[in-house]
Amino acid sequence: MRQPLPTIASIRDFYAFEQHVSTCRRHRGLDMPPQWYQVPVFYFSNPAGVIGPEADVWAPRGSEALDYELELACIIGREARDLPDDDRALEAVAGFTIMNDWSARDLQRVEMAVGLGPSKGKDFATSLGPDLVTFDELADKYRDGRLHLEMTATRNGRLLSQGDSGTMYWTWPQLLAHASRDATLRPGDVIGSGTVGTGCILELTPERAGGWLRPGDVVELSVERLGTLRNRVIEHP
Repeated sequence: MRQPLPTIASIRDFYAFEQHVSTCRRHRGLDMPPQWYQVPVFYFSNPAGVIGPEADVWAPRGSEALDYELELACIIGREARDLPDDDRALEAVAGFTIMNDWSARDLQRVEMAVGLGPSKGKDFATSLGPDLVTFDELADKYRDGRLHLEMTATRNGRLLSQGDSGTMYWTWPQLLAHASRDATLRPGDVIGSGTVGTGCILELTPERAGGWLRPGDVVELSVERLGTLRNRVIEHP
């Protein structure tokens, strides 16, 4: 069943795709930290920055490196705490949707060099939509704790990103269990998967992707069974 998105209460965005993490680190001459394989890490983003499909988005002040990020997200449907890391955890989920974790890469780079964040490189906008799709519509695509759905991103009609949500290293039950450990999840809380492999300009490199996003660009994120999330980049108002 498809439903409108609820009011968003909080956003926890994970880092669950090994290909994305390892490729971005390799671009900087870094190896994978062994701790990444020990715990599924996430950061908190700004629920007040959520925008929907067809909404305009712009780079925050001082940024010239606007990027998209192709992600899957689930939204919590009932209060839950200390969920198990097996399929029972999905009973707390209202449904799944597409997420675009917009990123100002130049601002993010400065923040992360200090060892805290990201903050202003992320909290200006997060797109969700177009609908919330309940798990029963996706159950035939679910195995081993992962949804196996084709994911693509286009810029002005040009295909840039193509991946499969089933390539997550960490499973949905593991993400839900970690997010709810010693913490209460409430209806409207968003759990993001992190970026699928090839799912952003940073990973592809600006040279291959035609540069960072610019005013006038139209970004469309499509996920099998979930639809297409479309936003246009404009000048900062």
